[in-house]
Amino acid sequence: MVDKNLIATLSVEDAEAEAMIADALGQAVADGDMEGLLEDTIGDFKPQSILTGKIIGHAGDDFLVELGLKSEGVLDKNEFDDPKDVEIGDTVEVLLVNLESDGGGVEISKRKADRIRGWEKIITEANEGDTVSGKVMRKIKGGLLVDIGYPVFLPASQVDIRRPHDIGVYIGQTIDASILKIDEERRNIVISRRKLIEETRAKLRAELLDRIKVGDVVEGQVKNIADFGAFVDLGGIDGLLHITDMSWGRVNHPSDMVKIDDKLEVKILNIDYDKEKIALGLKQKDASPWEDIGKKYPVNTRIRGEVTNIMTYGAFVKLEDGVEGLVHISEMSWTKRINHPSELVSIGEEVEVVVLDINQDKQEISLGMKQTEVNPWELVAEKYPPGTVVEGRVRNLASYGAFVEIEPGIDGLLHVSDLSWTKKIAHPNEVLTKGDTVKCVVLEVDQNKQRVALGLKQMEEDPWHAAIPDAYQPGMIVMGKVTKITNFGVFVELEDDLEGLLHISELADHKVENPQDVVNQGQELEVKILRVDLDERKIGLSLKRAQWTSDQDAAAARNESKSGFGSPSAGGGMGGLGDGGALGTDKITFGQGGASTN
Repeated sequence: MVDKNLIATLSVEDAEAEAMIADALGQAVADGDMEGLLEDTIGDFKPQSILTGKIIGHAGDDFLVELGLKSEGVLDKNEFDDPKDVEIGDTVEVLLVNLESDGGGVEISKRKADRIRGWEKIITEANEGDTVSGKVMRKIKGGLLVDIGYPVFLPASQVDIRRPHDIGVYIGQTIDASILKIDEERRNIVISRRKLIEETRAKLRAELLDRIKVGDVVEGQVKNIADFGAFVDLGGIDGLLHITDMSWGRVNHPSDMVKIDDKLEVKILNIDYDKEKIALGLKQKDASPWEDIGKKYPVNTRIRGEVTNIMTYGAFVKLEDGVEGLVHISEMSWTKRINHPSELVSIGEEVEVVVLDINQDKQEISLGMKQTEVNPWELVAEKYPPGTVVEGRVRNLASYGAFVEIEPGIDGLLHVSDLSWTKKIAHPNEVLTKGDTVKCVVLEVDQNKQRVALGLKQMEEDPWHAAIPDAYQPGMIVMGKVTKITNFGVFVELEDDLEGLLHISELADHKVENPQDVVNQGQELEVKILRVDLDERKIGLSLKRAQWTSDQDAAAARNESKSGFGSPSAGGGMGGLGDGGALGTDKITFGQGGASTN
């Protein structure tokens, strides 16, 4: 039966196929009367008759043929597939093309006679769907010309299941194919190698699925390679060998492991009978190197390995075939600040590592490089006990302090609260800049957290211990400059980095709504010290009392004594400190202390 659906997919018109075959037969045959060629008119010796002759000699490289006519015919040596096999006395059928050639003899052709006999045999013996064998002659438009005793057309789409890149590779090969269509009227035949392969594979596939089972080791041939794996022909069905099942080790691409047409022994991992899909494994033929991995590489084992891959978060190191561990970027150095692992290692480099942890179920090994060296933090506490004066470079600034490198890889934190004894510092960039060289004191070393606390103000004696209480005592009249005006009072600078608070209630004898009605920014004032609070590190001032007479001052003292000095009910009874908060809250500057800049 004719496979109408398959024929429809060929996109080859009957007229086109006829023209292709006519080209193969030769223009003389194509233009002649094919019915006349098929007539048995040997006895009449008329042109287009098929005669039986005998090889009687040579004419150069060609052959002389006795036909029983007045003159012999000459057969070109190319009329034979292999002229070396032709011997004197052999009989041969030829087509009488012309009774007289240009050379005076008869013109004959063996190939044309063979084609006529081939056609006769095909229409007599073969049917559509039969299997035929023939030699691929050459490429023609849309496919190949195949000699099966008569030139037939093999469309390119019917050459193979997967259309080859160049169908010309089949030229000269003898192939088997199935007859798709025989058109006696137009005298052309279309064949399909693909259909025959599909029919054959269908039978083999059914037999294979009945025969194999999970766990079997079978032989196959690699037919195609993709990024995710390779397709292996098991004889009727292709199985997928996934990239992850090729090797226990790292595989960058399947082509690194297999090539097209390679023959492999693979293990069947899974069979989907409904979808006719088979999962294959190559590495499963061997025992997993992860078995008893904990015994081979106990934690704290030191071993050398090769760097196989580098990621932003770390480097993979091969310990043996199929076993890789990860050196996380945080485990590469005790002291170096590493932005990317490539700063320390490169692919192919051999490195020494220490096994930190093993997860056999996930097949993961954590490795460390820094553990092969002495941890410098174990020596920091000995080298820098509290009280040690160190000099370092300001490496970075944060809102809470400055990081000072006291030796390569060892940073100390100079907290913002340890920059000045007398000033409220909001950000260290008001005193220090990145790259400054600064001398400071080691306050504390936390070896477990790998932290060193530093102090800058500790380079000098705390002025609140003696200097300030000695220099500023309650009752003293001192000069100061207005540095900040707030709604609750005025900050007055008594000397560099030392301020006192002039509460709004201590500005004048009358009630003041706005301090700016009494004083101005930058104005120098003569004020009286009311209180020096060493615990709170505050100095309370009074402007109005500095202007009182001794009698007024004495009267005020008696009133305060009766009402309880410092009680909230007493106007200004907080000694001039009021409720303005910490001393110098709104005046943020830095003392230089022990700092020096490059």
